[in-house]
Amino acid sequence: MLIVGGGPAGSSCAWKLARKGVDCRIVDAQSFPRTKLCAGWITPEVVRDLEIDISSYPHRFLSFDRLYFHIYGVGIRVNSVQHSIRRFEFDEWLVRRTGVPVDTHTVREIRKEGEYYIVDDRYRARYLIGAGGTKCPVYRNLFRQANPRAKELQTVTLEQEFPYEYHDRGCHLWFFERGFPGYSWYVPKADGYLNVGIGGMASQLKHRGEDIWRHWDVLVRRMRRSGLVPDGSFDPKGYSYYLRSEVRAGRIGNAFIVGDSAGLATRDLCEGIGPAVRSGLMAADAILTGAEYSLAAIPRYTSDSRVVRRSLEFMFVGRERRRLARTDVAVAS
Repeated sequence: MLIVGGGPAGSSCAWKLARKGVDCRIVDAQSFPRTKLCAGWITPEVVRDLEIDISSYPHRFLSFDRLYFHIYGVGIRVNSVQHSIRRFEFDEWLVRRTGVPVDTHTVREIRKEGEYYIVDDRYRARYLIGAGGTKCPVYRNLFRQANPRAKELQTVTLEQEFPYEYHDRGCHLWFFERGFPGYSWYVPKADGYLNVGIGGMASQLKHRGEDIWRHWDVLVRRMRRSGLVPDGSFDPKGYSYYLRSEVRAGRIGNAFIVGDSAGLATRDLCEGIGPAVRSGLMAADAILTGAEYSLAAIPRYTSDSRVVRRSLEFMFVGRERRRLARTDVAVAS
């Protein structure tokens, strides 16, 4: 068993397989601990799925009981227990917890020989798990034709995590400020760390001729005016991933894609860790028991509110699809 990618999706799969005595190995392009750009917000469902005992988790872990939604200037307080972690600590802890060997290796070529997958003429495995994120080589080599990326579902993101003595322990989310097709966030971490960022729909920004950096500047000014982060210098980094689409093939033969490799981030709050963990566990279950591997069983949304789900999904996805549909009609005419 070879798992390409040691993030939450890959480590969850390895953890479940190893507990049942399955011989497996993780390969990742980076060595652990490694920097991972991510807000680091995890839900109670992630804690339950991974059977994490919060009291014994050895790294920074912060629980907060309120979220602040800011939508078109209207502030809404939501009482909801959520958690934050630092990804470089969390991911290393998860991958070490599996107890399986972890190799640092960049996968480039995959081919099928009989019932085995041959990876870079270095690894030979009967089962192959693609958990390498948006640029996963398993997706690129085996799944891209079956599951082409939907451009309207691509997000572009800027974020930064840094030590900061914050005074507000709540998580703040600002939606659609200055017409931005996405949202920005302020996520406190334990022991004086803070993550701030902004993420939006790439195709909508491109259609408008806008640069995400302009919206980053709006976020910085807001945090300074509000007193959330009145000082400090910023140097954010960027990354990209895809929101949930209809995954036509999550499994081809004995190869699977999980997490961001399959594009599973939720369509309302763009949350990726929960779906990544769930898909990794489901892939392991399919291997262990022969159960069907259907990504349709993974929730498409984070929020429990139907109004929130549908409203945000339309703003992130539906509005752009309507525009593309109108463009196609105009071209056809």
